[in-house]
Amino acid sequence: MSTETPDAALETELAALPLVDHHVHGASADDLGRDVFETLVTESDRPIPAFMTQFDSQIGFAIRRWCAPVLGLPAHASPEDYLARRAELGAAEVNRLLLTASGVGRYVVETGYRGDDVLSPAGMTAVSGRPAHEVVRVERVMEDVAASGVAAADLPGRFREELRRRTEHAAGLKSIVAYRHGFAFDPAPPGDREAVAAAGRWLADAERTGEWRVSDPVLLRLGLWAAAERGLPLQLHAGYGDPDVELHLCDPLLLTRWLKLVEPTGTDVLLLHCYPYHRNAGYLAQVFPHVYFDVGLGVNYTGSRSAELIAESLELAPFAKILFSSDAWGPAELHFLGAHLFRRGLGRALRHWVDAGEWSERDAVRVARMIGVDNALRVYRLEDAP
Repeated sequence: MSTETPDAALETELAALPLVDHHVHGASADDLGRDVFETLVTESDRPIPAFMTQFDSQIGFAIRRWCAPVLGLPAHASPEDYLARRAELGAAEVNRLLLTASGVGRYVVETGYRGDDVLSPAGMTAVSGRPAHEVVRVERVMEDVAASGVAAADLPGRFREELRRRTEHAAGLKSIVAYRHGFAFDPAPPGDREAVAAAGRWLADAERTGEWRVSDPVLLRLGLWAAAERGLPLQLHAGYGDPDVELHLCDPLLLTRWLKLVEPTGTDVLLLHCYPYHRNAGYLAQVFPHVYFDVGLGVNYTGSRSAELIAESLELAPFAKILFSSDAWGPAELHFLGAHLFRRGLGRALRHWVDAGEWSERDAVRVARMIGVDNALRVYRLEDAP
């Protein structure tokens, strides 16, 4: 007699998945006027031209279609009605409604980008009722050590000590070397003399300018290798981002030699977002056992086209190497949409293959759970976490 259970309905299972958002930032606790709100739903850091609105974009249309009903408005409510309703409810209620409606079961929160301006991991837990874990930004730790007062000769050692201290209870680490230099760097770890010389140049410049922003490629390599030696999962921004990146230098294929060198450390490397290089990231995740990826940031900003992006991310990599993230920061709409559009896009891709007879429904449900939940729990060692 068969002990197998009947096939579950794919859509029902997807809707119920307690997604693990493995790379996210806090939601804004502030009420947001229209000007501020619009600047937070784009990756541009430039003023919005007077002739346009960010609501006339894929993400703007997605907010009006999918977030409006969560706030008690009809789908496709006008921007004016939407923002008026948002102001009427207040930031705390907007956050509660959107975060709980997302169905996210666990947050892995990166705190290195303007962390004081958004909810902390504990704040995300308080609003959503879901556990949250911290990811520490490598470059922020190095900058804090430098700003605290340190001699160049002592910076490498002090940095490693502080990195260990701050990550004692962290789920992972993240580097923004893609923003600060790009991936076309010498993949080898820097020698001590090289690192100290670079630290001396940086500290002298920072003392003169008051700007503690690490961008020297030698020091960025120091940070990457110290993070890899720490042994925690290491997230790397790749591809699409704000104008601070030079996109052609953010193709993850440029990391190939570094990935080969770092493989013996046993550290898992998670390539974040990756658009428009997501197929390249899929290749790297296929050929290197320690490489994973997602299409996080690209999902929200491609809106009604996000299903195609998600389907493309499923072309090459083993399904045990793909994760879900929203990369949301600020408006809770980004947290909700990241989860909603991901479920919808993944469901559409899997349903197409099931209906075509390529997959069984049972396998589709199993893969959806792998990508949405189980892979992140395994990589970040959260299976037994509260």
